[in-house]
Amino acid sequence: MLKIKVNQDLSFETDYKNEELSLNGKVIDFDILPISNSRFHIIKNQKSYLAEIIEINESDKTFKIKVNQNIYQLEIKDQYDELLKNLGLDNLNKTVINEIKAPMPGMVLKVLVNEGDFVKKGDGLLVLEAMKMENLIKAPADIKISKINIKSGNTVEKNQVLLILN
Repeated sequence: MLKIKVNQDLSFETDYKNEELSLNGKVIDFDILPISNSRFHIIKNQKSYLAEIIEINESDKTFKIKVNQNIYQLEIKDQYDELLKNLGLDNLNKTVINEIKAPMPGMVLKVLVNEGDFVKKGDGLLVLEAMKMENLIKAPADIKISKINIKSGNTVEKNQVLLILN
């Protein structure tokens, strides 16, 4: 049994028994043909679909897939994930990050955020020049910027605290 959440909006339960796939308790009939490791051709109710896995995050068990021209974000949980959640042990692997430190000595070229900003995982925080290369420092998680300890033009040392997060 798998619980699948689509775009943080729709929820489904799937099960696979006796070579039959069921969705919310109803057996679904379809044909699937792998095209490559990440692309599949699906036929259901005499309609053709091209599905492609765009992104996989194994630690969060999230997937981004494209079906025809539509992109969907999936979150998939199995019975063990549900058990860990019920026992209150589902957040043990999550690391709390309270600050962004300089990964190397360099000069801050540009600060891309302001104090109080909420940023998403992967958003750019600042540009650090080191050894004549520009390095974009990105947000490691969805976070709020509490304090900025640097400004454009500052030189920084390795492990110097650049931003305080909340």
